[in-house]
Amino acid sequence: MLSVLRRSYYVLSALLALLAGAVVSAEKIDTTAILKPFISDGCSIFPDGNWQSQTLWHSCCVKHDYDYWKGGTEAQRKRSDNALKQCVIELGEAEIAELMLTGVRAGGGPYWPTPYRWGYGWPMGRGYKALNTAEQQQVQKLSLEIPWIEDLQLDKP
Repeated sequence: MLSVLRRSYYVLSALLALLAGAVVSAEKIDTTAILKPFISDGCSIFPDGNWQSQTLWHSCCVKHDYDYWKGGTEAQRKRSDNALKQCVIELGEAEIAELMLTGVRAGGGPYWPTPYRWGYGWPMGRGYKALNTAEQQQVQKLSLEIPWIEDLQLDKP
């Protein structure tokens, strides 16, 4: 019986060592993620406007979606969310702007498995982190393919 336990212990130890080696090796591999082309659903699960103008703040949401598609740091997300709020305030809808800010702050984090999460253009699990040079190049290339990008007066990626 003791012999069987020892063998099991050695087999388990060997498997753990192999697994640890695989993890260390995987960390050394440069796996640059691929950015999906930009898509926007407007204001996601929020209306794009009010009863009088059903697309009143739609362009504010598209600008916000562009930022969320790219992702980046937590500070960049906060700036993007505040820019959305300011855009809607400038349209005369301060209460709506506060409501939208509350919604995006609560439900737009990068760890939610939603199509509108922070960094939704990248594979799930990226979290908050600055774009590296290769990622910035992907953003620039795909941004050129957006026909209306100049109309949005966006900051360049």
